[in-house]
Amino acid sequence: MTPKILIIDDEKHMCWALERAMKQEGYQVLTANNGPDGLELLKQEGPSLVILDLRMPGMDGMEVLKCIKEIQPKLPVIILTAHGTIDSAIEAMKNGAIDYLTKPFDLDELKIVIKNALLLNQLATEVTFLRSELTKNYSIMIGKSPTIVEINQLIERVATTNATVLITGESGTGKEVAAVSIHQASPRCDNPFVTVNCAALPEQLLESELFGHEKGAFTGAITKKLGRFELAHKGTIFLDEIGDMPLSMQVKLLRVLQEKSFERVGGTETHKIDVRVIAATNRELTEAIRKGLFREDLYYRLNVIHIQLPPLRERKEDIPLLAEHFLEKLSHIYRVKKISSDAMEMICTYNWPGNIRELQNVIERAAIICEDEEILPFHLPPELQKPSKTVIGTVVRFPDEGISLEEVEKQLIMKALEKSKGNQTKAAQLLNITRSALLYRTQKYGISLMY
Repeated sequence: MTPKILIIDDEKHMCWALERAMKQEGYQVLTANNGPDGLELLKQEGPSLVILDLRMPGMDGMEVLKCIKEIQPKLPVIILTAHGTIDSAIEAMKNGAIDYLTKPFDLDELKIVIKNALLLNQLATEVTFLRSELTKNYSIMIGKSPTIVEINQLIERVATTNATVLITGESGTGKEVAAVSIHQASPRCDNPFVTVNCAALPEQLLESELFGHEKGAFTGAITKKLGRFELAHKGTIFLDEIGDMPLSMQVKLLRVLQEKSFERVGGTETHKIDVRVIAATNRELTEAIRKGLFREDLYYRLNVIHIQLPPLRERKEDIPLLAEHFLEKLSHIYRVKKISSDAMEMICTYNWPGNIRELQNVIERAAIICEDEEILPFHLPPELQKPSKTVIGTVVRFPDEGISLEEVEKQLIMKALEKSKGNQTKAAQLLNITRSALLYRTQKYGISLMY
């Protein structure tokens, strides 16, 4: 689409000269000789850029600029004037002008300014579009189970605030999806969503990644680098795998959360930031605190709002919805259009130790190897086609044999802990309950966790 330029200048000869020059560059051109006419054209025609004279009778350029920014905040505006002063230039830039040229000006310079402004505006539009494309599928957590419905309601309530959120759950349960959902439903949705995997980088690199560094801060720092907190200004930063952050970094993160400021590595200047923090982990942070691996004060600072995501095996009714969702995303790439009832039954009865991530991989694998439009049982991995094995031997005896229901449950828990060598998460998986439910029952029955 050919860019459309609106020229607002009370000098008719200036309008004529600029219109001629802009048309030679291939632009569409609109002209107005006063502010009100220019604003009317702006509303009717939707130009790509405005060239605006600062000094005009009646409604002056500064007034027009403010009105333009109210109507179309991101529209680039270039100010022209024969009465340029430093103060007026500063005021124009504060009010949203992208550049300021004094008459008489170099026409070639104006052409370059216009070209750069249009390019930057186009890139900004593309970035906004791509960001919305990347996150539009995360508007809500998919599911109809009571737990997921409750989580979606909590996300809606939390999103409108700036409260720090801690998302916990097993690996693959959708913690990043929940974080993006919060960001997308928040007033910060048009600003950056920046992700940091705290477990993926060594301590020295993690500090530079989070806070940036100055040139010469360390060997290899040949230029200044902005950190993720700076890049997330006015938006949201998602600190994934926060439970794996080194203790020394936890101290620095705590200061950022408390003071909303930081210094780059090798720098002395304090930078203020406006960032919403969402953290996630699959670790039991209370256990890490007990072992001295995680700071208790940081935990309470992060845990303002807590969202616990359930494993997929505890929300079986959501499996068909998720499977269909992943299939729909793949339908424009592969021929496959549906999942047979037998295949869906296998998918629903499987235990999904890898949670939603494993389900997504299974659906994609089946779509790749399926040569028809329907996924059948033999397209699924072997582990889904085998009936589930009972992991723990039967210990049930009837009441007339002298054993109560509580004793049966106690024996099952003890066997699960023995089989998992004391690993509480694995024991909970064997019993098909959450870890917190396991801990509650061990306390109830006085079962030692030392195996």
